[in-house]
Amino acid sequence: MTAGQPARIPVNLTVNGRPHSLLLYPHHTLLEVLRDEMGLTGTKECCAEGECGSCTVLLDGRAITPCLMLGVEAEGTDILTIEGLAQEGRLDPVQQAFLDKGAVQCGFCIPGMIMSAKYLLMTNPHPTVEDIKEGLVGNLCRCGGYSRIIDAVAAAAEAGG
Repeated sequence: MTAGQPARIPVNLTVNGRPHSLLLYPHHTLLEVLRDEMGLTGTKECCAEGECGSCTVLLDGRAITPCLMLGVEAEGTDILTIEGLAQEGRLDPVQQAFLDKGAVQCGFCIPGMIMSAKYLLMTNPHPTVEDIKEGLVGNLCRCGGYSRIIDAVAAAAEAGG
């Protein structure tokens, strides 16, 4: 430990199906841990205030913004990031629908949008357009591609995503 640095805290968690034992600084957010400690840069850092949704991941099966959670609070949890959606070299149906519908635009908000859409479809497999809009309300797209994003989520629902 360096003078002035707080002691690191041991944390055990599962990320994208793999168990990890980490030593984390108590003041680092879960977003910093995912990006800086684990190299999972698909989870985007944007507002750092939980307002934009770009960093959305699934924690124990629910959508959260890891910029608002300390890494040490993730002890014992199961986290799914955008990198963990594709299985055996195949994109998740939500990812595929975003590509098929041209909803990727610049791509910065897309990982968070996809993770929020995945959560929506896990909790509501047959959403209406209004359900989709409500399910994505915490995610901002600066390119303004909302209509294609909504179309992509609807297509993913039809595909069983």
